[in-house]
Amino acid sequence: MDLRLGRALLLAASLALLATLLSPGLAGADSPKITQTRAIQIAKTDPKAIAALKDHPNLVPSASRNQSTGLWEVGFFARSDEVVQVVIDPVGGNILESWTGYQVAWRMARGYPGAFGRMVNAPYIWLPLCAIFVLGLLDWRRPFRLAHFDLLVIVAGFGLSHYFFNKGNIGLSVPLAYPPLLYLLTRALWLGFRRVKGSGLRPSMPIAVLAIATVVLIAGRITLNAVDSNVIDVGYSGVIGADRIGDRKPIYDNFPSDDQSGDTYGPVAYYAYVPFEQALPWSGTWDDLPAAHAASIFFDLGTMVALFLLGRRFRRGRRGTDLGILLCFGWAACPYTAFALESNTNDALVSLTLAATLLCLTSAPARGIMLALSSMTKFAPLALGPLFATYGATAVSRDASATSGPVARFVRLTGFLRRYAKVVIPFTIAFAVTILVVCFQALQNPGLSTFWHRT
Repeated sequence: MDLRLGRALLLAASLALLATLLSPGLAGADSPKITQTRAIQIAKTDPKAIAALKDHPNLVPSASRNQSTGLWEVGFFARSDEVVQVVIDPVGGNILESWTGYQVAWRMARGYPGAFGRMVNAPYIWLPLCAIFVLGLLDWRRPFRLAHFDLLVIVAGFGLSHYFFNKGNIGLSVPLAYPPLLYLLTRALWLGFRRVKGSGLRPSMPIAVLAIATVVLIAGRITLNAVDSNVIDVGYSGVIGADRIGDRKPIYDNFPSDDQSGDTYGPVAYYAYVPFEQALPWSGTWDDLPAAHAASIFFDLGTMVALFLLGRRFRRGRRGTDLGILLCFGWAACPYTAFALESNTNDALVSLTLAATLLCLTSAPARGIMLALSSMTKFAPLALGPLFATYGATAVSRDASATSGPVARFVRLTGFLRRYAKVVIPFTIAFAVTILVVCFQALQNPGLSTFWHRT
């Protein structure tokens, strides 16, 4: 018994000595060796700071420690604008980073690991996804079709820009995104106007294999979202806006300091998050935000359901089911839809509402309502207004087009105007009323001027 007591006392004494030895080091971790004044002096030696001070001699330096990393962040300000930021190690005094331009304010443009997409960026996930996407949609009997080049542009063309984005080289990443965008726009216009039969994808892979692969990909995407993904400012903004709506407070010009520019989207981008925020309430901080995760997964799955229904709508019977599975596979295998889901953005909400608009194509009022909802999520779908508004209005029968003469031309003109009015007027009314309804709260409080300015 005495031996056990002696061992216990010896162990306690050893632990006490160890704690005593470690305590100065722990205390020193909170008290940096580099002072604020010294941090500013070191920052002035950075080449970017030297260049900025040469062009703007009146820049005012200010140093503060980042609460998350503990590093010194020295900013050089021209009034309220931060021109240069230099990041310094508080212990060794080494310059770790320096940033200018948009990368000062937008940390996500600095190429920090995990800022966007998390594990999806890993080569052992990204490259297999690209391979599955391309090979799953490939026609092995005719490998040199232009449709296959379209697939390569999506994964390789945008992939090159993506690579430099992850490296923080925005000056190169952004210009590299334009060639694939312009190519795909040109291809879409060419296919839309020329309507070349048989120019679409004809995968050699059996449809049953694609269906199984789609289910596996969906399970993998949801698992990654649950265990690895982060919520960037876009998803955070949706949750904040939903919280404001639930509390009957104005959305616009009413965001917290850690997301001051989050109120730049249309009202639908916030209304769509309300059910998820009510079920998984916001804590008031930028934490894991389970409501944003749930919303992103729902938007992603909803888009695939809409694509499947589109396939069934465009073709009848088994061929329609096969087309629906093919569309779902394309969405599930595309690495960039996985990238958006892993960042928990609201991008898939736009895809969902546009796919739903296509499902309502045969009804002018219904597609007017859906396009308005899509446009009031993010405003880019407004550009599709003339296309959807006039769908079905320009159809001319062959008999009418074959006739000639003044009377025939007059008949064709009046018939065209009648069809045009029959389609465009119901679409326009439904479109306008929907926009007024979803914008009513914003127009009432804080008002049109603030709504316009913030968006």
